Amino acid sequence: MRARAEANFKKEERAKEGAKAMLEYEAGGREIRENMAKLKALRLAKQAADGAKEAAKPAKPAKVPVKKARKA
Repeated sequence: MRARAEANFKKEERAKEGAKAMLEYEAGGREIRENMAKLKALRLAKQAADGAKEAAKPAKPAKVPVKKARKA
């Protein structure tokens, strides 16, 4: 009788520990996804700012090759 009670107790403890571990795992995954979203937003903002800088620069005229005079 006592062995059965101890077995049930251990089974319940394992279930509780498993549930706790799953919550920790999910929380860790959520933190990682939130950090990735933050980094993506920062990267996109930087790219947009860099694109605005490029658009604000005056366009460089195309280089025309200069023909050299031949020596006779």
